[in-house]
Amino acid sequence: MFNEIIWPVVALGGLGLLLGLGLAIASKLLAVKVDPNIEKVRELLPGANCGGCGFPGCDGFSKALCDGTAQVSQCSALSCDNLNAIAEVLGVEAQAGEKMVARVLCQGDSENCVSQFKYSGISDCRAAAMLAGGPSACAYGCVGLLTCAKVCPFGAIYLSEKGIAAVDENICTGCGKCAEACPKNGIVIMPKRHNVYVSCRTTEKGKAVAAVCKAGCIGCSLCAKKCPEGAIVMKDNLPVIDYDKCTGCGTCAQVCPKGTIVVTDKTGNACEAVNS
Repeated sequence: MFNEIIWPVVALGGLGLLLGLGLAIASKLLAVKVDPNIEKVRELLPGANCGGCGFPGCDGFSKALCDGTAQVSQCSALSCDNLNAIAEVLGVEAQAGEKMVARVLCQGDSENCVSQFKYSGISDCRAAAMLAGGPSACAYGCVGLLTCAKVCPFGAIYLSEKGIAAVDENICTGCGKCAEACPKNGIVIMPKRHNVYVSCRTTEKGKAVAAVCKAGCIGCSLCAKKCPEGAIVMKDNLPVIDYDKCTGCGTCAQVCPKGTIVVTDKTGNACEAVNS
């Protein structure tokens, strides 16, 4: 009776021991070597997983950095300290990327733009835009329901006092999430150093624009005629700025009768990087 009990227990115990030993050996032989720097770099990244670097989140970016297939400067959300710390971990030169920001190309707020109806549906720009193009009488106008702000991982977008989206350029990292979410394609990502830009997208002729928006570009071409550098040309009734020629003097904004051209802070450096 004793033998009938003890031998099955011994057999099962021995089998378990052999299987455990086999798994231990297999784990050693088949172990995938992981670069310890990947975790160090990952901890220094902002963790927003915005995708602005071109990789699938911070995990993918940290791996690419350690593989040498990405540059530290591709993350526009990095603080200067963390940028330099990552460069030190990787043993590379720390180079700050150019400061990119999102800009809303519309000034068609409640004071400037005519509304064609009052929207009371789902609080989503894409849903509202599906209904006759949205409440704004301008086909290119900001819907103002802040779908862009909802997808911004950094809280850089807010509703202006007059009811359209606005960007805090001091917080914005230029990741592009907002631009992707805008159903009117009314948000663009550009270098912050480009401190002069046209805040309108309509290609309609002047009379049609003036009928729906006080701040819309009427295609008068005064900006192009008065630019001392010849940096502006007209295309499809809109000014197009050649930033290789533009000096940011602001003359175009001064002569614009509709206030459509905006001049902002010219500082475009992401941060001061320290060479490793």
